[in-house]
Amino acid sequence: MSKTNFEFLDALSQIARDKGISVDTLLDALANALVAAYKRRPDAAEEAVVTIDPESGEIRVYGQELDEDGNVIREWDDTPADFGRIAAQTAKQVILQRIREVERDMKYEEYAGREGDIVTGIVQQTDNRYTLLDLGKVEALLPQAEQVSYERYEHGARLKAYIVEVRKTTKGPQIVVSRTHPGLIKRLFELEVPEISSGVVELKAVAREPGHRTKIAVWSNDPNVDPVGACVGARGSRVRMVTNELRGERVDVVPFSDDPVELIQNALAPARVREVRLDDATGTATVIVSDYQLSLAIGKEGQNARLAARLTGWRIDIKSETQLEEEAAYEGQDWAEGEWVEDESGEMVWKPAEGGEVISAEAWSQAAEEQSEEPATGGDGSSGPGDGATGDGPPPVAAATEASGDD
Repeated sequence: MSKTNFEFLDALSQIARDKGISVDTLLDALANALVAAYKRRPDAAEEAVVTIDPESGEIRVYGQELDEDGNVIREWDDTPADFGRIAAQTAKQVILQRIREVERDMKYEEYAGREGDIVTGIVQQTDNRYTLLDLGKVEALLPQAEQVSYERYEHGARLKAYIVEVRKTTKGPQIVVSRTHPGLIKRLFELEVPEISSGVVELKAVAREPGHRTKIAVWSNDPNVDPVGACVGARGSRVRMVTNELRGERVDVVPFSDDPVELIQNALAPARVREVRLDDATGTATVIVSDYQLSLAIGKEGQNARLAARLTGWRIDIKSETQLEEEAAYEGQDWAEGEWVEDESGEMVWKPAEGGEVISAEAWSQAAEEQSEEPATGGDGSSGPGDGATGDGPPPVAAATEASGDD
């Protein structure tokens, strides 16, 4: 082996080790490139093959003659005298290009199967469109739409994110990550709770409003393991780690149940539910709570009720005991059908749906007051709640009829 060939193979092996590419892959790429370089010579054979001895580094070119079926019928050594110089020039270009291609493919293969996984990156760049995270060998893209609105990502800060998509591009893999995806919650709990990663505890459902609040429903496959306790940890240590990573987002952990009534009661925690009435036809659950629990069950701007509905899959209608009693008081009453409209003079009048004379607001109010002054009598003769109307809704049929007759 000549000194030149030895240095060539040594350099090739070093590049292969540094880049994680096999020497055979580089030799194949170089051989193909040398064939193309050889064929550019004016005296080159029509068909040729280049061989590179992996032991000695010797490069030979063999011209070939093929038959109609593509079989080699004659072969000869046609290595040009100055082919070493051509090989050296070609090798540098080919190896660099092949290294880039192989690195792109390796990076893509490494992340292609990791959609739905969690990664930790270092914030590199942030603007109003996206944030770049350095994952080591590649960069991840955190678009504006996948960012929590109030979070600010400082340069150099470490950040965990959820992989939602891996795209293959000519410049390498493009990894799109998210901080708002519900899957991020699941992966964070898997990191913090060994019982989830081992399969003893299952995370059955997640409902999330990114940056504000999350509810998760958990189930244990072992009767001796409390799923909520396992996720919360001693003195809340485990759930606190998740909350810290989410930068203060509140996380409620509730037990899962196959019974929809029990699941809805659990999902509305910390509010205490008195009763749940299910309507399977409409998928609606009417939840009855004590008066002092109503605001807690609904939550700030309806957040607790919304998250409970997403967690359970039921449309939840929350009512207090007082509201339920008021509705029961009006059950069985006939209400006039129609609508309030503005007449030609700009005055609001009641227009019955079945037609007939319209009723002025003044006449309607007078008739409603007269009817409210009359005591209502129940079916058993006892006094019941009054059935007068207010100006907020349609008048009872009796009041509407009386008012129409007065006109």
